[in-house]
Amino acid sequence: MNHSMRLSMFNEYSKLKFLAIAETRFASAVVMMKRFVAIKDALSVMVVSEKWTAYREDNPGLAQFVKDKIVNDVWWDKVHYFLSFTDPIYSMVWAADTDKPCLHLIYEMWDTMIEKVKNVIYRYEGKEPHEESTFYSAVQDILVSRWTKSNTPLHCLAHSLNPKYYTEAWISEVPNRQAPHNDEQISEMRNACFRRNFSGEELKRVKQQYATFSLFGPGFNSFDSLEDRTYMDPKQWWGIHGHSAPELKKLAFRLLGQPTSSSCAERNWSTYGLIHSSLRSRTCVFFLEKNEEYNHGPSAMWDIGADTFEADFEGGTNFLEHADQSLDELDLERVLEDLGALGLTEDVGSSD
Repeated sequence: MNHSMRLSMFNEYSKLKFLAIAETRFASAVVMMKRFVAIKDALSVMVVSEKWTAYREDNPGLAQFVKDKIVNDVWWDKVHYFLSFTDPIYSMVWAADTDKPCLHLIYEMWDTMIEKVKNVIYRYEGKEPHEESTFYSAVQDILVSRWTKSNTPLHCLAHSLNPKYYTEAWISEVPNRQAPHNDEQISEMRNACFRRNFSGEELKRVKQQYATFSLFGPGFNSFDSLEDRTYMDPKQWWGIHGHSAPELKKLAFRLLGQPTSSSCAERNWSTYGLIHSSLRSRTCVFFLEKNEEYNHGPSAMWDIGADTFEADFEGGTNFLEHADQSLDELDLERVLEDLGALGLTEDVGSSD
């Protein structure tokens, strides 16, 4: 029994495709496990069907291994556990990988993500918050090492300029949460940013303006100013209430409008590289012309074949019309029926 026959058997029981996810930086293993869970019922029906007997005769050892895993509740419990403690990480990566302004949100997202991961692991292991978990310690070490590598003083400065983070409502949401001006690490990195961007009298003015802003001093203590801190977009808040601190307001406008990921630029450069290669080789003129004419919005399906564009585009670029859909959205399944041009029908998911 070849791969096409196995794929045909699977398609009889599942409306979803069993896709192999490209190994990108966007949690490929998590996306793949989510797909396993989505097609669990179809797989369970398939391994007890009469057609599975034919597959079993072809390779008894492999067939028995697959069936044992699919009908093993303990194994599925482990899959669900894996998805539960990685979901906060996946959600943060998903939220941060955008060209929308979110630099000022990263620090809070990080703290919230760490706490959610800890809660899931401790609840699964039945431990109290004060007890030590070897597994959580290992996960935390990995996350902290990644955060240390990517964290910059700009994250702390942008966090400090978000007026919401000084409100009593936000501080009381989580035990032991502190306002940015009371956090030692944030204050140290914020001051480093101030020294790097300002000097002399201007540095003194910026520090004084920040002190007034963080301590609800004159210009920042009106009823509207205090009420709007909780509900208003931070950049808009500075536009309305920041007139008494012009230097700090200008800095806030610069930081509160910044994205935190460069992937949107990386995708564009991948496209430019493809055009450049096509011009040099003169072997993909048709695809190049189609690529230049594409004007239906940004592409998000680059992670099907990663950023290298190594897939076989024999069918042209019509699939890009649906590029605003991501791999883990079920709506994409309707589109994938027409993706024979990508060579996915026979190759993806094959273990031959």
